[in-house]
Amino acid sequence: QVQLVEAGGGLVQAGGSLRLSCSASGSAFSFSAMGWYRQAPGKQRELVAAVTSDGSINYGSSVQGRFTISRENGKNMVILQMNSLKSEDTAVYYCNFRLWGSYTGWSPRDYWGQGTQVTVSS
Repeated sequence: QVQLVEAGGGLVQAGGSLRLSCSASGSAFSFSAMGWYRQAPGKQRELVAAVTSDGSINYGSSVQGRFTISRENGKNMVILQMNSLKSEDTAVYYCNFRLWGSYTGWSPRDYWGQGTQVTVSS
């Protein structure tokens, strides 16, 4: 059974930085994509950043230029470096790992972390 463990998060002042990491265990296959989503109170979950196995990266428009995502394939780990944080970045951040291939019947199979709170004070 795939399990994701998140680390990082916490309270930071506006303009500060935080680093989130998420590692996976229990998969016999390489993940096709790894990423981060966030959900603020009263809002829908949104994409923060994602990186595919071939290195393609996609950022949410609100974090472009401030956040950097990276992955360590050999360790099944994804890292999100968050700089120049704003109060509107306050949310619960969830890591997401996706499996996709013949072993999933060519349907995406998503796994989620437990979520970590990021609070940015203004």
